[in-house]
Amino acid sequence: MRTTGVGPTLADVRTAAARITGLVDRTPLLALDSRVLLKAEHRQRGGSFKVRGAANAMLARYAGEVVAGSSGNHGIAVAMLGAALGIRVTIVMAAGASDGKAQVIRSLGAGVVQVAGGVAERDRRAEDIAAATGAVLVPSSDHELVVAGAGTVGLEVFEEVPAVSTIFVPAGGGGLLAGVCVAASALSRPVRVVGVEPMSARRYAVSVARGAPTELPPSMTIADGLRGQRPGAVPWPIIRHRVDDLIGVTDDAIIHALGILRRAGVSAEPSGAVALAGALRRGSAGRAVVIVSGGNGVAGDGSTSTTEEPPAELLPASTGESACSSLHRSGRAEESRGRRIAERMQLEERLYDRTDIPRVRSAGDSRGDTDRRAGEARPT
Repeated sequence: MRTTGVGPTLADVRTAAARITGLVDRTPLLALDSRVLLKAEHRQRGGSFKVRGAANAMLARYAGEVVAGSSGNHGIAVAMLGAALGIRVTIVMAAGASDGKAQVIRSLGAGVVQVAGGVAERDRRAEDIAAATGAVLVPSSDHELVVAGAGTVGLEVFEEVPAVSTIFVPAGGGGLLAGVCVAASALSRPVRVVGVEPMSARRYAVSVARGAPTELPPSMTIADGLRGQRPGAVPWPIIRHRVDDLIGVTDDAIIHALGILRRAGVSAEPSGAVALAGALRRGSAGRAVVIVSGGNGVAGDGSTSTTEEPPAELLPASTGESACSSLHRSGRAEESRGRRIAERMQLEERLYDRTDIPRVRSAGDSRGDTDRRAGEARPT
């Protein structure tokens, strides 16, 4: 599935919303407190927002056989849709991908191919399989149709909460963040779009700071769905020109946010808690929406978590200081995005101990290029 070279528009997002009706749910907004709402994509069919982009792509470009690279959630979505539409599916997964998610993919009738390296090697293998078999490649994020489908998350938010001040979006491959950026143009007033990345996988922040797409070595962050190594060709220009801020969060911060969500009854996976971790750190001067991108967390027995959730009012009013009270701070004045993000990254280098970022070597890499830390990135 080749890209057109033209990024999706708001009209494309609206077309996607109409196209995927019936295969995708309109997920609710849950109140975490009086000023913070959670977009509950963990309640989506297939357990994550990924079904939106996959459905839009697979319905618009029907094929008898498809292949996709995935950390898990996109693979589950493609496999689920393949079973429903009678399409043969092969999913390629990188080293360190969730065994539980791989089991779910197989249970849906799809084949699974695993590679020894990271996300970049995974995506290359998926491209090779597509070329060799004639299967249609359905990227997890780097395609106009996938971005437009993901953008329906933002479209729903902006239709229901037009007065939102800031929306926090997890950033992996960048499809969801780019889609929300496009959907934000539906508003007649400005909204701050903030992308949140794991600290060891900041491919978009590094690229924006350097002014060019930059590839990072593989990451082993707990947020397994956000281990992308380089910006996608389609999301990159959208994010570069529209996103208001890109912030990084440590695994400890992700675990903290995950605990808040799970104590509130929200069955998020680590990747689904990243946006909240960013919101707790960055704050918002007004009403904020946090996208809980997925809930395919793996329980201790290897099964996929299916925790039941309570009603929308997740935290009792008597709890005193809100778990998200730090969201109510005023943001500082806007500066140049690239300069601000570069300054933030320099500060983070001083604040955080980078020695806990694992070194990962891709199989067959004799030069050891991927045996570098996330900060030692290279432009592509």
